[in-house]
Amino acid sequence: MQDETLKDKRLGWVGAGRMGVELATRLLDAGCDLAVYNRTRSKCEPLAERGAMVVDAPVDLCDRDIVFTIVAGPDDFQQVITGPDGVLSGSNGHTPEVVVDATTVSAEASARVRAEAERRGTALLAAPVSGNPKVVKAGRLTMVTSGPEYAHEAALPYLNVLAGGGVTYVGEGERARLVKVCHNLMLGIIAQTLAEVLVLGEKGGISRAAMMEFLNNSVLGSTFTRYKTPAYVHLDFSPTFTPPLLFKDFDLGYQAARELGVPMPVASAAQQVVQTLIGNGYTDVDFASLIELEAKASGLELEPETAPVSDGLDKAA
Repeated sequence: MQDETLKDKRLGWVGAGRMGVELATRLLDAGCDLAVYNRTRSKCEPLAERGAMVVDAPVDLCDRDIVFTIVAGPDDFQQVITGPDGVLSGSNGHTPEVVVDATTVSAEASARVRAEAERRGTALLAAPVSGNPKVVKAGRLTMVTSGPEYAHEAALPYLNVLAGGGVTYVGEGERARLVKVCHNLMLGIIAQTLAEVLVLGEKGGISRAAMMEFLNNSVLGSTFTRYKTPAYVHLDFSPTFTPPLLFKDFDLGYQAARELGVPMPVASAAQQVVQTLIGNGYTDVDFASLIELEAKASGLELEPETAPVSDGLDKAA
């Protein structure tokens, strides 16, 4: 059943990649009034079929109340917001009340856009997400936000549609960016830890399926370990998050750690392994491919296991 109050504000959306399409689809399915832009217009077609209006440039969203952005990186983020044809570049004086950005960018890049947005009368809400398209579809995405509290409250009904797993407000400024970087550091560390223990177990005669079943049922099990289980068991490394993207986030983490004076020896070791993974040609695959690198270093030749395993998301849904 659709919530009629969600039609109170006119929404804009920039970014129709894998994540963007799934997220925007949730807003459309909830009955929201949504206009969308993507550099490659054809990627907006699935959204247009669900009722979205497709526009030709980000500036065409300037009269929308709230605009969401999820693009490739800081350069794209700055371009679509403050560039010559950006959301805030309209000549009629109209700008959105709030821009909600889910792109993974540094605090510095976000602060530059925030300052320009405020100068033009728009609040920026940093809103990084945790999850992949399958997690979005299952309604288990989580989101962290920072910025003006009134902007968080204005966007919250729509954030709750996007993030069925919960929305956490962490305060003013760029704090949400740091939370996201810390989250992705932990992803890399856990992925490498899983690679090591699975290879250790397999060399001792334990199948990966059995090891993951035990871990998932234990106190160490999590949404992450469950939904990565098919990748580790079946060796399916279809990309959800690539090693180069993970390496970039390690760099962002070390930048923050240097500024705040925090030693990170475990994260440092994990990043070196990710760099080795990239050097071995693992670039357009999922970062779960860390297990293949670990197996090679251990003299083990991995084979896909045929055991049926769940990603846990069907139960969550």
